[in-house]
Amino acid sequence: MPTTVSIEELCINTIRILSADAVQNANSGHPGMPMGFAAAAFTLWDEFLKHNPKDPSWFDRDRFILSAGHGSMLLYSLLHLTGYDLPLDELKRFRRLGSKTPGHPERGHTPGVEVATGPLGQGFSNGVGMAIAEDWLAARFNRPGHTLVDHHTYAVCGDGDLMEGITQEAASLAGHLKLGKLIYLYDQNGISLGGAASLIFTEDVRKRFDAYGWHTVQVADGNNTEEVAAAIRQAQAETLAPSLILVRTHIGFGSPNKHDNFSSHGSPLGEEELAATKKALGWPTTEKFYLPDDAVAHFRKAIDRGAAAQSDWQKRFAAYQSAFPAEAAEFERMVAGKLPADWAADLPQWKPGDKAIATRVAGGLAMNALAKRIPELMGGSADLNPSTETALKGQGDFQPPSDTPIAMGAVGGGWGRSGRNVAFGVREHAMGAAVNGMAAHGGVLPFSATFLVFSDYMKPSIRLGALSQLRAIYVFTHDSIGVGEDGPTHEPVEQLAGLRSIPGLVVLRPADPTETAEAWAFAVQHPGPTLLALTRQNVPHLDRGRAVGPDVAKGGYILSEAEGGAPEVILIGTGSEVSLCVKAQAALAAQGVKARVVSLPSWELFSLQDAAYRESVLPKAITARVTVEAGATFGWQRWAGSGGECIGIDRFGASAPGPDVMAHFGFVPETVVAAALRVLGK
Repeated sequence: MPTTVSIEELCINTIRILSADAVQNANSGHPGMPMGFAAAAFTLWDEFLKHNPKDPSWFDRDRFILSAGHGSMLLYSLLHLTGYDLPLDELKRFRRLGSKTPGHPERGHTPGVEVATGPLGQGFSNGVGMAIAEDWLAARFNRPGHTLVDHHTYAVCGDGDLMEGITQEAASLAGHLKLGKLIYLYDQNGISLGGAASLIFTEDVRKRFDAYGWHTVQVADGNNTEEVAAAIRQAQAETLAPSLILVRTHIGFGSPNKHDNFSSHGSPLGEEELAATKKALGWPTTEKFYLPDDAVAHFRKAIDRGAAAQSDWQKRFAAYQSAFPAEAAEFERMVAGKLPADWAADLPQWKPGDKAIATRVAGGLAMNALAKRIPELMGGSADLNPSTETALKGQGDFQPPSDTPIAMGAVGGGWGRSGRNVAFGVREHAMGAAVNGMAAHGGVLPFSATFLVFSDYMKPSIRLGALSQLRAIYVFTHDSIGVGEDGPTHEPVEQLAGLRSIPGLVVLRPADPTETAEAWAFAVQHPGPTLLALTRQNVPHLDRGRAVGPDVAKGGYILSEAEGGAPEVILIGTGSEVSLCVKAQAALAAQGVKARVVSLPSWELFSLQDAAYRESVLPKAITARVTVEAGATFGWQRWAGSGGECIGIDRFGASAPGPDVMAHFGFVPETVVAAALRVLGK
């Protein structure tokens, strides 16, 4: 039994030893951070965090993010001890196949985990998005005497987080937006995986965050719970700036030989050192996963506190519902992620012969039509609204509280916290993660926008959005070498192939304005992440009069069937290149060759259709196929088959007017016709 200590110290040491036991049992993991930060984490969870372990999805809970996700056992220990549905047996299976305790936290996998973290800086930046969502919802729904939305976003970050570039972007944005509900605790232990942090990280972090406009507090001793609590209270009192609490801690605290040593960062303590640590902390040395009854009882008080907090909120919601029934109904709908009944009523329609427009323009028209009916649709671009056509017209700007509204030419004036246009600035890394955070928070339907070539900056965030199946929309325009004059630095080639390889991400590259509107309609209904790739150049409105079951939501369909009998060859395209296929079809018909044109805007959605539908569009018997896309041919052989040919670009582009670049690289009907004749052996 542990020697007689205060209940506080008993609880803190329970976190330390439980975390170290689990890491040792797995023979893999990071024990040092949970041991060093246990006291500060206990203070936050025991005195401040508003949550209900029996209802992890209660909407007005505080959000807690472990951005330093390698210290996952800290979070798992807290979740188990406070009464979440995470049994001790799951901690014993830490980092084992099929357990609810993976090496790094995963949203949707472990009860109580808000976002997937581990890639450093992502959780820090997710929290910025969560705070944006909380502030926006509070501005929309709270009324004098009726506070419906009122919670904080807390995170624990480490040296590695603060070194990452994404964090610097996110911190700058948060400081500008004055996100006062954002409170981060920095585990300042001075140790990184490879040695002392002083080898690589000597800046004055506090001064940097002061410069960003954050409120900063230094805690000299992270084991002093009173000092930690005082700092959190100061942060809560500061409502017009995010807060960074710099907590000086000691990695591997309690370990006689690995205290303040980088060896405890990413490796188990070892059986001998673990036993020595238990002895030093007055713990039984022969029993693994020992949990003192008094400590567990104290931690489990969180259940009653959480139930009481949620009950109080439900009473406040009932009063709000009585006073503002329409607003309450809208709030419930938005939190549930449901769309209004009339959400698609204003979607634009076009017909063949209408003036050609870019799909980015069509996307902007569709998005604004949807925004009129879907008030939770909000987001912005990386300082590219005029180019991506993603400004929500007349919906104001999400900006910090100010007596003087900030005029934004693209959207017409500032609305403060209730504006729906989020000016992310030239911060693509942070924008992707913040949009994920907004989606994870719930109550909003967020989008981001930039050029497709800059999806490389957002790739880690998009990947985690797909891993977590977040309901986020990533808009990318200028989707090919058709960008033209900006040249190869701005002309995406390999991006679509890479993005299509991400499991769980739906990529849509619509062929014309009508497909673009349908792609947006799919995106707002889809429960996971959707990526839209749109053109800079104008494209014609395609004639669907000969289409067979046109449905973008199926990922692919017969846009134009061959006339005069069964098709001999199938022309498959996406985006702006579908119109080339249609022109090539006509040219082939003049030569007596029957061709079918298939529009394939989404490989992922088409692959999800049943075999009969896929066979009806791409019959196995028709082996003569030509695929056409102004991007890398990597992956296209899947659709071309062994008898087909892929037209694409497997080199970087060039700087010239868009039509000249496209023609130079062979994206003209004649190239498609020649390829079709080759695969037919003519």
